[in-house]
Amino acid sequence: MPMSASEIERLIGEALPGAEIELRDLAGDDDHWAAKVTAPQFAGKNRVQQHKMVYDALGGRMGGVLHALQLTTEVPT
Repeated sequence: MPMSASEIERLIGEALPGAEIELRDLAGDDDHWAAKVTAPQFAGKNRVQQHKMVYDALGGRMGGVLHALQLTTEVPT
C-alpha cells in the first residue's frame, strides 16, 4: 500500500519540529514523491547528513511502502 502525503508529513514533522515540508506526487500514485524539507535542525549539517535525518524520520519505510523520494533539503534563511 502506498504512503500518503499526510503520513509522510506527519513522520517528518514529528522528527523535525518546525520543519516546512512541501510534497509533490510525481506519478499520481502516492508511491513516487518529491519532497522539499526546510528545517532548522539542518544547520551545520552537510547534505548527506540532512538527507539521513529525513530518511531516519521515515523509519525504514523507504524502499517499502514509500517506493521513491526525490529529496531536497535546506536550512531556513
